[in-house]
Amino acid sequence: MTGGEALVAELAEHGVDTVFGIPGTHNLAAYAALSRYGMRHVLVRHEQGAGYAADGYARSTGHPGVVLTTTGPAILNAAAAAAQAYSDSIPVLFISPGMPLRHPGRGNGLLHEIKDQGAAMASVVAYSHRVTSVEEIPLAVAQAFAAMSTGRPRPVYLEIPLDLLEESAEVGLIPPVSAGVLSAPAELVRQAGTALASAERPLLLVGGGAKGASAQVKAIAEALGAPVFATSNGKGTFPEDHVLSVGAGLQHRAVHDAVDDSDCVLAVGTELAPSDWWSGLPDFTGKLIRIDVDATSIITNAVPALALVGDSAEVLDELVQTLHGRKTDGAARARQWRTRVQEEARIEGEPWLEILAALAEVLPRDAIVAADSSMSCYYGALSNLQLFRPGAFLYPTGVGTLGFGLPAGIGAKVANPGAPVVVLQGDGGIMFTVAELATAAELGIALPVVIVDNGGFGEIRNEMADRNDPVHAVRLGHPDFPALAESLGCHGVRVNSADDLAAALKTALSSDRPTVLHIREQSRAATAMA
Repeated sequence: MTGGEALVAELAEHGVDTVFGIPGTHNLAAYAALSRYGMRHVLVRHEQGAGYAADGYARSTGHPGVVLTTTGPAILNAAAAAAQAYSDSIPVLFISPGMPLRHPGRGNGLLHEIKDQGAAMASVVAYSHRVTSVEEIPLAVAQAFAAMSTGRPRPVYLEIPLDLLEESAEVGLIPPVSAGVLSAPAELVRQAGTALASAERPLLLVGGGAKGASAQVKAIAEALGAPVFATSNGKGTFPEDHVLSVGAGLQHRAVHDAVDDSDCVLAVGTELAPSDWWSGLPDFTGKLIRIDVDATSIITNAVPALALVGDSAEVLDELVQTLHGRKTDGAARARQWRTRVQEEARIEGEPWLEILAALAEVLPRDAIVAADSSMSCYYGALSNLQLFRPGAFLYPTGVGTLGFGLPAGIGAKVANPGAPVVVLQGDGGIMFTVAELATAAELGIALPVVIVDNGGFGEIRNEMADRNDPVHAVRLGHPDFPALAESLGCHGVRVNSADDLAAALKTALSSDRPTVLHIREQSRAATAMA
């Protein structure tokens, strides 16, 4: 078979049924094989959109997303999405052709020639690999999936010289590797259980690495009677209406105070990153127990008293057994901290509370919210909108890219066609990937896209003002988003009140196509830039 077919056949061997990308002159041999293996292709409008869509697919399912681009500028367009996936530990396989196997080392001006695209991608993914034969292609794909399913999941880049995609050879497909579940040493689990059992004021910190351990998080939280705090990527892993849930968002002063008040902190699947703790980490000295699949991450940012390296679900299952049926009612403590966090969150998110109330009124428990790095998301939805399922809040935490929400929502809807998916964006961020409205329209998916419009880059405007700097280069005006949506094949609705938003959302969730819901925000930033 050709190299292009070998690539697609091995993807199918690993259960891939959806690929996000754009065909180009150099990758046609791979595209020729997609339908032969029953592979669904989602045609995006920009390769960055392909990366974010594959990311949303992976975040909402736990299964790797796949991106297929052509050479040079196409794969570089996807690099920002690869960096975001790396930062947030999301398994996405990025694939593109490269220059021919015997291409001159210093180049000769071939179409799409890049000095070293593999090196460029190596700087933003777990590893970058260029194959050197058709026979190696299945092995390279299998190795990529093995890497993404072992330890901390991160994106991988695979480059196939364009001449190898057309070349034929006899190849053998490689079945997926079944990796064993990593468990922490029994003695360390026992020590952790003893420390937790004797704690009078334990608390849990739950990150994105705990998404596959939702049941186990619930079991240990209830056994300990421990309030549960979640990072942005851990949001929804522990249902936010549970009596022990404090909610998501670790930036609040009350969270620091809760850690200070505790005598034992169990952190599960979180790197304790500054991008979650905006004003710095509290003092965990002597009371921190960490569970993480990554032995490097488990000692980064805060060195724990006990480090349990292993799969979150496996370690928590073992840990809860050491508690010998301890049952402590921590509802009162959780309520105390929840009240304080919610007070701070409501002040921080005040401009968006009516919008979020409308979302809460309409969204069912299995809803997924694809958010962007916008004020309405990190000040608003993160701590003020309750969600109830793992992977319910798709948010670009670490790298913090703009434009993530819309294509991530498309990827999540493609992966979860029966689940309600809503996109929440700012007017600045949506313009980075607004062309993907055409992708969503072509797919015919019911996808409400809520655009909260403050007329520009409101966060940066506020930072300039707070520094007493000249306020400039942040005003974007107010594009006619509903008209733009309709021109790209979507519905477009102007929303004037929270009541209007709730009604429009109900309609949009069962529509025959995406619906853009445009809301003009009246806030400090919007007033200053009007």
